[in-house]
Amino acid sequence: MGEAVSEIQNAEADWVHIDVMDGIFVPNLTFGPKMVGDLRPYTDLPFDVHLMIEKPDQLIPAFAEAGADYITFHLEAVVHAHRTVQLIRSLGKKPGVSIVPSTPVSLLTELLPFIDQVLIMTVNPGFGGQNLIETCLDKIRSLAAIRKELNLNFLIAADGGINVQTSPKVRNAGTDVLIAGSAFFSAADKKQFVKVLKGIS
Repeated sequence: MGEAVSEIQNAEADWVHIDVMDGIFVPNLTFGPKMVGDLRPYTDLPFDVHLMIEKPDQLIPAFAEAGADYITFHLEAVVHAHRTVQLIRSLGKKPGVSIVPSTPVSLLTELLPFIDQVLIMTVNPGFGGQNLIETCLDKIRSLAAIRKELNLNFLIAADGGINVQTSPKVRNAGTDVLIAGSAFFSAADKKQFVKVLKGIS
């Protein structure tokens, strides 16, 4: 895992996105705060810790202490989302909220003034290597329009099926942050892959 983080840094990517799964909210299991803490010495890049877990409030303090910079939780996993945002902010971290493909952007309206990032899942979360769900691009466009209308400055991120072929349309929809896993690690030239995702090559 440390080598993987070094590869991300050497490829001149801007962030390290860390998927945390509990086997309940999504049908897969990854790792907890200790892994985040163990990875922290390998890079100064920001860690965006994406909590695909039930009851994230119980573990958010531990991930904050472990070295997360952004902590992104799922709207579908909490009842009191604004309270979760306040908790993340109180720990000195940047709150993000994510929605799965079946959740409409309209449910985020009340949270948008209080968060630093919205993560649009462009696949059903839980497994890498899936194909991008094209209709999710409409959600990104809607979110970008709302951001402009309300004069807000949260980042729009997309995660799932992001590769050389799909990145231009995802970026053009209004995305600020493109998250890639399988496509990045299978790329023969990772630095060139990052340039393509950034639209500079």
